[in-house]
Amino acid sequence: MLLLVYIFNFVDRQILAILAAPIQADLDLSDAQMGLLGGLAFAILYSTLGVPLASLADRTSRSWVITGSLVCWSLFTAMCGLAQGFWHIFLARLGVGIGEAGGVAPSYAVIGDHFPSERRAFALSIYSLGIPLGSAAGVLAGGYVAATVDWRAAFAVVGLCGLLIAPAFKFVVRDRPKPAVADRGPASPTLGAVARVLARKKAFWLLSFGAASSSMLGYGLAFWLPSLLQRSFALDLVHTSWFIGAVLLIGGTVGVLLGGILADKLGKADRAFYGWVPAMAYTVAVPLFAAGIWTSSVPLAFLLFLVPQALAYVWLGPVTSAIQHLVDPPARATASALFLLINNLIGLGGGIYALGALSTALTPVYGSEALRMSMLFALVLYLVAAALMALAGPFLRREWVEEVK
Repeated sequence: MLLLVYIFNFVDRQILAILAAPIQADLDLSDAQMGLLGGLAFAILYSTLGVPLASLADRTSRSWVITGSLVCWSLFTAMCGLAQGFWHIFLARLGVGIGEAGGVAPSYAVIGDHFPSERRAFALSIYSLGIPLGSAAGVLAGGYVAATVDWRAAFAVVGLCGLLIAPAFKFVVRDRPKPAVADRGPASPTLGAVARVLARKKAFWLLSFGAASSSMLGYGLAFWLPSLLQRSFALDLVHTSWFIGAVLLIGGTVGVLLGGILADKLGKADRAFYGWVPAMAYTVAVPLFAAGIWTSSVPLAFLLFLVPQALAYVWLGPVTSAIQHLVDPPARATASALFLLINNLIGLGGGIYALGALSTALTPVYGSEALRMSMLFALVLYLVAAALMALAGPFLRREWVEEVK
């Protein structure tokens, strides 16, 4: 059920990418404005409200916070289809961000409560399949509905579907009983207490900014790749959705699972591998992504994107698991939310806009190929992420909080 809700989380988050072209045509929006809609409009409240909502979940009921969040973001997704201009859809995207703020960090904590340390990275990888599956479903469903009806109907359909699963989720997912206070120490760590613990841990900062750097490029590519395929490869909306959907389903699924398996296997011997596994994946992904972006052949681009798309998702299991091992169990949701605050505010909030703004700035020089060049220049962000993740490895050895069996 957590995976199903996360799939809808990313359907509602990423559907804007496949619908960018018809929305821009209908509402007369620039690339920079679309970058704001895909990034900052969503990320500003998604990132900041995630922290207090996670703290609330740690103190009260994680399942209730997730359920309420699902209802909120689904309603605002449906409202995106009613927009008549930039500010209408901007405000609706703010609402989607408010709702989704309470979904991920509490879900990480629920999984942390149910799985032991040596299996947690793989369990979180299973949950993280919601990213490629939800993104793929968003582009496939959004592309189909937009091509057969219109883009407004696509928002309405996915929003209403999310509302339908909310009651089933709350019925199935229950909070685990909390241990007695004598057995677990402080029952509800405050936000300030958790923040002070993490502020002293270098691994937290390196992992957070490494993930943020990679997310700037990852979200940017995910959002703008449909537009690139339509502008530079001359694909129509339906064929673009098939291309993106297949790359996400095949490459994304393999990468997410591979990261969790490698981290659990290698991390038993050396906790540093929770940082080193993503670092190696980013390094290998850069030249492959560059080749895929540069080619003019659709079949070759598809093959070239599959492997780096997998490598781009390897970090999810290792890093989200490592963050939970930097604090005691009662603080897991809050720690995850503080990590997501940095990752999403920088990565999601800045990446999509940065690529769109860079494309707009490069248009006088490169014309219709400006978006392609913008993506190529941005690949340096994966090299920055690789360096930060590699540096985090040794600190994870010293700052890891082992669980009491």
